[in-house]
Amino acid sequence: MLISCHACHPSLCNDNLSGIALAVSIARQLKSMPRRFSYRFLFVPGTIGAITWLARNEDKLANIKHGLVLTGVGDAGALHYKKSRKGSADIDRVAAHILKHSGQAHKILEFSPYGYDERQYCSPGINLAVGRLSRTPHGTFPEYHTSADDPDFVHADRLGEALAVSLEIFSVLENNGTWVNLNPKCEPQLGKRGLYRMVGGTADAGISEMAMLWVLNQSDGQNSLLDIAERAGMRFEDIRKAAEALEEHKLLRRELKSMPQAAHSAL
Repeated sequence: MLISCHACHPSLCNDNLSGIALAVSIARQLKSMPRRFSYRFLFVPGTIGAITWLARNEDKLANIKHGLVLTGVGDAGALHYKKSRKGSADIDRVAAHILKHSGQAHKILEFSPYGYDERQYCSPGINLAVGRLSRTPHGTFPEYHTSADDPDFVHADRLGEALAVSLEIFSVLENNGTWVNLNPKCEPQLGKRGLYRMVGGTADAGISEMAMLWVLNQSDGQNSLLDIAERAGMRFEDIRKAAEALEEHKLLRRELKSMPQAAHSAL
């Protein structure tokens, strides 16, 4: 996974430093978490930095599955996610899913060849699945590229919200996968397997019965957990918990063919 922010206007708190601060916070959180993916963090001058890194690392680009540009995440505006050039890449779908279920005001932007370094990562000869997370779009607020873009313009709670959303995006990408129902001919009896004890607000995991039914019905080796969450209109986390409970009770098997190798080494 590629995480990129620009470091060419150090006097601008929101336009530059908020993205840098968010990237550092993400790295600190991810270091202590188990990961399937490895992560590459880029702190580069806008445009020329991304172009130079791409030119020097073209032989590694096929390894990049998902990416996110971070910028302008500390002002009081709503979160904005700008899609990659592909438009329907996993990270585009995941970001839209997370923001939809976040309860926060947000906006999903279609890709355009104008903006920050996502336009370099999404140029036609590169075409990586890289989106952008920001708040108020650049150039649309009076503080943009002025001395008024100072620490008073940035809010700690807004940075915290951006961190939580970013980590949830990466969590979904880490945990998404395809499963197979091991009892696919009609619904299995859940009660005798103890699964009903996990349903609802009990002391256990609080698994949703509807989530379990959706996972059992859709786990045919073709649909990912994200596919199921989108079709069910449910949070990915609820679908993931249901899948893990069903696997524990021998009703589901995870397909490993498309899973990346575990990456527990340093970032």
